[in-house]
Amino acid sequence: GAPNVSTATVVREQHGHDESMHPCAPPDAVVWPQAVGQVQELAALCHRCRVPMVPFGTGTGLEGGVNAVQGGVCFDLSRMDAIAELSLEDFSVTVEPGVTRKALNKHLRGTGLWFPVGTVGV
Repeated sequence: GAPNVSTATVVREQHGHDESMHPCAPPDAVVWPQAVGQVQELAALCHRCRVPMVPFGTGTGLEGGVNAVQGGVCFDLSRMDAIAELSLEDFSVTVEPGVTRKALNKHLRGTGLWFPVGTVGV
């Protein structure tokens, strides 16, 4: 519904570029899934209709990966921001894709752990 999908020009343009030098290439629509099941349903629909899917985190990338050069649907994952599990023993944490580094470090405060810039998790 309306709070979870937008075709407004300003929203599409916001999601059609990152911090790279590449010009804006907005998607045809932006959706904000809030659960894995919603992502699965949206991905299946896009696949069936042969519509490109473009994931969007915070828009701070430097590669132009969020540019929808062939149109499509932008999946803004910012509302999927739960921290599911933290294991201090093995230094691992399970997070949803919308968790930012700052939010994770706030959660980790007081544990002796932190997630530094430039770290890539698997």
